[in-house]
Amino acid sequence: QVQLVQSGGEAVQPGGSLRISCTASGPSLRNYAIGWFREAPGKEREGIGCVGVTADSSYYVDSVKGRFTISRANVENTAYLQMNSLKAEDTANYFCAVGWGCYTDMRPADYRAWGQGTRVTVSS
Repeated sequence: QVQLVQSGGEAVQPGGSLRISCTASGPSLRNYAIGWFREAPGKEREGIGCVGVTADSSYYVDSVKGRFTISRANVENTAYLQMNSLKAEDTANYFCAVGWGCYTDMRPADYRAWGQGTRVTVSS
């Protein structure tokens, strides 16, 4: 059973950058698709992007496309969410998750394990 531990959330100013880490224990992350979700206050959990097992499969929601990048470091068994040009509307709790595929509908039910969540606050 894979377990995910997140780190790296903090408060940043608009326009700033931040990287969140998601480290797995147990099975290797290389066997899974990786998804990132966020949950803003008063809103439902939203899938913002995913990468498949192979490097040629990825998806980003329009609101973060071109600003956020998901990557993985297989040697470290860690996935990353690099967030650039942050906006106030990016303020949310962010969650990593692993599943069997990266699909554009990003249904939470398709992901089998979740990180504990990381708070990101974008404010001046």
